[in-house]
Amino acid sequence: MPSSSRRRRGGSRGRGRGRGRARAPRRNWAELPADAIAAVLRRLDHVEVLMGAGQACRSWRRAARDDPSLWRRIDMRGHADLFNQVDLHGMAQAAVRRAAGQCEAFWGEYAGDDDFLLFLAGQAPSLKSLRLISCYDVSNEGFAEAIKKLPLLEELELSLCKNVFGQEVFETVGKSCPQLKRFRLSEHGFYSFEDADYNKDGEALGIATMTELRSLQIFGNNLTNDGLIAILDNCPHLQSLDIRHCFNVEMDDTVRAKCAGIKTMRLPHDSTQDYEFLVPAPVWADDTESEDDFDGYYMGSYSDYEDVEPEDYDNFDDISRYVTGAPEDELDEEARMVLRGLCGLLLN
Repeated sequence: MPSSSRRRRGGSRGRGRGRGRARAPRRNWAELPADAIAAVLRRLDHVEVLMGAGQACRSWRRAARDDPSLWRRIDMRGHADLFNQVDLHGMAQAAVRRAAGQCEAFWGEYAGDDDFLLFLAGQAPSLKSLRLISCYDVSNEGFAEAIKKLPLLEELELSLCKNVFGQEVFETVGKSCPQLKRFRLSEHGFYSFEDADYNKDGEALGIATMTELRSLQIFGNNLTNDGLIAILDNCPHLQSLDIRHCFNVEMDDTVRAKCAGIKTMRLPHDSTQDYEFLVPAPVWADDTESEDDFDGYYMGSYSDYEDVEPEDYDNFDDISRYVTGAPEDELDEEARMVLRGLCGLLLN
C-alpha cells in the first residue's frame, strides 16, 4: 500500500543519524497575503498590535499601519500594568491617527489626557462611542472642549475619572451630544459629606439634560431623590437604570412609581459582585475616614509626552518611543528587559 511503501523508503534512507527524515517546510509569515495578516491583527487588541504583532516585520508593520478599518474601533483597556512603563497617551494618539478619520469608537484605560481628547475630537468627528477609564489627566475644561466637537456620540463612559465632575460639564454633554443613548458615570466609591455649598444633585441635574438616554449607570454618586426624579422626568426613554452605591437615594413610593416603566433596575443596596472595579466601603459624613482615603486607588499619571510633529509620525512604529520617552540605547537594564519582552509579545 502507498502508506507502507513510503515508510519503507523513509526507513531505508533514515538509518544512522536519521538523515532523510521529512521536515515540515518552514513558514514565512512575512509572505502571508495582506488579507490573512489583517485577519490575524483583528483578533488582537490594539495595544498588542502596536507593541507586538504590528512590529513583526515590514509586511506586518505595513498591514498594521495602512489599514484604517483595523483602527475603526480602538480598544486600549486591560493594560493597567503598562501604565508606568509605556506612554499610553502617545500610543492612543498613534492609534487614532492610523484610523485616518474613520474612528467610530475609542475605549481607553489610563490612555488619554486633555491633549489627546482634543486630538481625538479633531481626528474622529464621526465618533459614536467614547469610554474613558482611570484617565486621571482628563480635566473638566479639556473634556468639555473636546465633547463639543463630538455631536454624533451615542455612548459615553467616565469611570474613575476623578477630575471630570459637576453639573456644568454634564450639561455640556447633554447640549453637545443630542444622540447620546448610553451614559456611565462610575465613582471610586460612595463618599458622603455635609457642605452647605455642595449641591448633591448637581451632576444629576446635568445628566437630566441627556434626554435621549436609554441606559444609565451612576455608581457611588451623592444624588438624592430629587436628582433622580429630575433624571426620570427628563429622560423618558430610559430602559436600564443602575444606581448602586448611591446611598442618598431612598426608594420610596414616589420614586418606585416613576421607575415603573424601566425594564432593568439595579438599586443602591444591590450586589456589586458583577461590578468590574474595586468597591471600597462607603464613607459617611460622621465616619473617621476622609476623602484622602481614596487616594490609595489613584495610581498617578504619565502625561509628559511631547507633541509629535507630522514628520515624526512614522517613528511611532519604533517601540522604544513608548518606553520612558527615550531611545533604547538610553534605557537602563531593567527598561531594556521590559522592551525586549514587549518586542517578543506574540512572536515566540
